[in-house]
Amino acid sequence: MKIISFAISLFLLLTTSAVSQKINRPKLDSLFNSLEQNNKAMGSLTIVKNDEVVYARSIGYSLISDNKKNKASAQTKYRVGSISKMFTATMIFQLIDENKLTLETTLQKYLPNMPNAKLITIGNLLNHRSGLHNFTSRVDYETWSLIPKTQKEMLNIIAQGGADFLPDAKTQYSNSNYYVLGYLIEKITKQSYAKNLKARITSKIGLLNTEAGEKTDVHKNESYSYEFTNGKWIQKTETDISITGGAGCVISTTNDLCSFIEALFHLKLVSENSLTKMKTVVDDCGMGMFPVVLENKKCWGHSGMIDGFSSVVVFFPEDSVAIACCSNALVSSKNYMFNGTVRIFCNLDYIIPDFKQVTVSKELLNAYVGVYSTKTFPLKVTITTDSTSLTAQATGQASFPLEAVTENKFKSDLANLTMHFNKEKKELVLSQGGGVFLFTK
Repeated sequence: MKIISFAISLFLLLTTSAVSQKINRPKLDSLFNSLEQNNKAMGSLTIVKNDEVVYARSIGYSLISDNKKNKASAQTKYRVGSISKMFTATMIFQLIDENKLTLETTLQKYLPNMPNAKLITIGNLLNHRSGLHNFTSRVDYETWSLIPKTQKEMLNIIAQGGADFLPDAKTQYSNSNYYVLGYLIEKITKQSYAKNLKARITSKIGLLNTEAGEKTDVHKNESYSYEFTNGKWIQKTETDISITGGAGCVISTTNDLCSFIEALFHLKLVSENSLTKMKTVVDDCGMGMFPVVLENKKCWGHSGMIDGFSSVVVFFPEDSVAIACCSNALVSSKNYMFNGTVRIFCNLDYIIPDFKQVTVSKELLNAYVGVYSTKTFPLKVTITTDSTSLTAQATGQASFPLEAVTENKFKSDLANLTMHFNKEKKELVLSQGGGVFLFTK
């Protein structure tokens, strides 16, 4: 969850032929009340139509400590992960509009030591067709992701990662592309990414709560991220922002994200020609944004994940509607905040999820505790309990909580799996991704 990534799956539940003109506020409120009361998510959401906020809601906390809790609000700033790429792409196209750069410019001019520098173009970087290996996919990424890195160190890491394929051979999402683009913005303007972001975007359109982030400062309405473990929220570790660069360094609010994507599509930031280029799709990927085709509609946007944060912003051009969602904690792999909101807002059938908890006795929980193995593969699963719930941990992986569905069946929405226990046979059946595996204690 530490990697900065584009989560197209957040968009997959959008299936409608029209954007609703009336908002079902009671149903939206019911969704968010349920998520908050059942500790399924924390974060903020904003819906804007024709430049007017028509719905906004925040749930949970931006800070949870032993002696203090800061309630989330419309002013809460979140790390938005890969949504930063939309800001980076916008500034690159501004430089193109200023004739300081072209889509055909190669890396040879600025980073001659980068793999395939003579062949990789600005356009290749923008639409993830450069071939540069994704630095967050390195096997050693976890060992240094929390440690500050200089720009020179990060560029060396990207160069050492090599190329996975020749430029323009295929599309493959890589954070390395946008780290390099962030560096080019600084190189060409002789100004930091932070100063460019302020001068070129935030000051220009009046975004008061968007900037290039540093170490989280809760005194500035910035949020930490959390995971729900053993009945309480636990603060996640924090990727050092120096590592993310133009790929994921931006912090923002949902109100500001809506204002940004509106301004972009209303040509307040780039030329019409540049916006058209940004929306030019190759292998389902634009230049700094992704399209989502609905039945007879299309919205554009980006999403991002970093640490425990999950964010998404989309814009429906035909309806002039922007929706932004930022979460600093999701218990489920499903983004109920965003997907539920869109379905309700678009007046689709949607049933508020039932988060009722099943209580399992202490004695029965203790009967499930142990180390389980299978002959199918050399992976063991360790089950522990705090007397109120179960926690699972696979060999070499992080632990995760299990939620009781029945007295002997448990699930993890985050890991997208179920475990069915048989205490008499000392077995558990694990179901995940269409596979069913028998484990023995």
